[in-house]
Amino acid sequence: MRMPQRSGRIPVVDVKPVVDDGDRPAKSVVDEEFEITATVFREGHHAVNATAVLTDPAGREHHRPMTRVNAGLDAWAVTVSADRPGRWSYRVEGWSDPYGTWHHDAVIKVGAQVDTELMLEEGARVLQRAVAEVDRTAEQAATLRDAIDRLRDTRSAPEVRLGAGLTHAVQDELAARPLRDFVSAGPERPWLVERDRALYGAWYEIFPRSEGAHVDETTGRWVSGTMRTAADRLTAIAGMGFDVVYLTPVHPIGRINRKGRNNALRATDQDPGSPYGIGSAEGGHDTLHPDLGTFADFDAFVARARELGLEVALDLALNCAPDHPWVSAHPEWFTTRADGSIAYAENPPKKYQDIYPLDFDNDPDALYAEIRRIVQVWIDHGVTIFRVDNPHTKPLAFWDRLIDDVATDHPEIIWLAEAFTRPPMMHNLARIGFQQSYTYYTWRHTKAELEEYCTELAGPAAAYMRPNFWPTTHDILTPFLQRSGPAGWKMRAALAATLVPSYGIYTGYELIENVARPGAEEQIDNEKYEYKHRRWDQPSLAPYLTRINEIRRAHPALHWLRNLRFHSADDDNILVFSKARRIYDRDDVVIVVANLEPSQTRDTWIHLTMHDLGLGPHDGFVAHDLITGQHWNWSAHNFVRLGPETEPVHIVHVQPH
Repeated sequence: MRMPQRSGRIPVVDVKPVVDDGDRPAKSVVDEEFEITATVFREGHHAVNATAVLTDPAGREHHRPMTRVNAGLDAWAVTVSADRPGRWSYRVEGWSDPYGTWHHDAVIKVGAQVDTELMLEEGARVLQRAVAEVDRTAEQAATLRDAIDRLRDTRSAPEVRLGAGLTHAVQDELAARPLRDFVSAGPERPWLVERDRALYGAWYEIFPRSEGAHVDETTGRWVSGTMRTAADRLTAIAGMGFDVVYLTPVHPIGRINRKGRNNALRATDQDPGSPYGIGSAEGGHDTLHPDLGTFADFDAFVARARELGLEVALDLALNCAPDHPWVSAHPEWFTTRADGSIAYAENPPKKYQDIYPLDFDNDPDALYAEIRRIVQVWIDHGVTIFRVDNPHTKPLAFWDRLIDDVATDHPEIIWLAEAFTRPPMMHNLARIGFQQSYTYYTWRHTKAELEEYCTELAGPAAAYMRPNFWPTTHDILTPFLQRSGPAGWKMRAALAATLVPSYGIYTGYELIENVARPGAEEQIDNEKYEYKHRRWDQPSLAPYLTRINEIRRAHPALHWLRNLRFHSADDDNILVFSKARRIYDRDDVVIVVANLEPSQTRDTWIHLTMHDLGLGPHDGFVAHDLITGQHWNWSAHNFVRLGPETEPVHIVHVQPH
């Protein structure tokens, strides 16, 4: 039995990027550059060439010539980008290059005076085909017709005639509109192009109930903040340069098994409970907590955020308190234990007695329909981003269905996965549609750890997974930050903001809230279980965060991930990396040098790979420190000094002489 033919006349193999063998789309945002690569070859000695064909959402094809980057391995590459969002695709076409074949052979044979007239006539005929078979303007065709006439002009010397077929004008014309034989297409790969916020943005997290919360002087009891008082905080958040304000859950909180301060199993009547224990007699996920106000107040918050240039992200936590309306109305949506009780959430050794996890297998379609409905409620009220709590504890198939369904009518919606979990689950959440993911950055501290991890993220994984770096969260306060002073908190924020395009700050970071609950890696008096009244009039890191965000906005190189390049330093506690991006007719190049143990002053030599900066090996440049405003003359090898008496991080703009 004859097997079906799997390769074209010109083999095209190993096309990248590819996600799940082409079943899932590679991702980029508008104008984000990435490289398409392939192996293209043919038998014998005929010249071969390759073209990347990009198909836009309207079905129009855009041809991009590829370059052979390794002749010995038949490796081809081209850098591409998309000028609009939507569902694109790309493929690589391999083809036999008759002009390239003639060019190679004619130079050798005419130079050796072998078959001279035959080679010149064959060149003329190749160009005749190029005029007849490929669409060109009259002016473009005239370039080739002139070469044809001169190739056949026997009054001129052979080398002159040959030269007429090899001019830059002829080669440029055939590079732009080539004559292609035996065109063979590789597989069509899906490509999803999204809006810029899917890759780049600075997030700021708040608990709305804490914004404006205060103790009533008469009763001595806490009074909750509201969406209106939370809106008063937006001016400061936008003023620091953040792009997204992220709200923890804003729904009614259960009273049964409500947690008290510092995760106490018993709550007092003054404890507001964890906003992740969602649902009570007042309503569930489609309801605003009565203490926060009405939907009119929520809409006013969103409107004010938009006035200030902020998008609103909402925590989608598919958790239910024991008194959530779903528990009585749909007990089949939960797991019932042998004793008839409903199982509460656990993540050993942690126990969440105030939360019932959903069971997605008992009645999946009805549960899906209800969750899809509540998501739409918040979209209709202006939420454009969902930060999803623990998505790795729900089926991938559910998220696949939900994200795809929402994108049909609302392609602008962005999903951030809070999935501190094993790499296969984290990566597959990204593959099935989450635009961004929390990462292990919080626990990566050494130079080797950061270089290895960020190289992984900026490599092939960047085709589908986009990291969002957070130095702390409302759940996480690492030992490093517990023992660090301002220099350490500056350093971790600066690295998060420059290593990757998206990063986030949990409110209170400015105040260096570094006291942990004993035996736990989270803040004492955690805001999950109580109101927080912060004094914003005291000295803080707000000016530093503002400057970091100003730098990010001013330097488009920091808006991308795949352009991350590491450099070397003699001291293993000094991290050096750069990002470069071409903007119209100029290069934007930023170098970051960070002291990873900023409580100690460290001086050392750093060594830059000048090619990654767009410079020659012996070039010099002006290094403008964007934090301090200082200027230095730098070259490939430079001495640096970083520590508590100066700054823990240099963020340097490269200014060529």
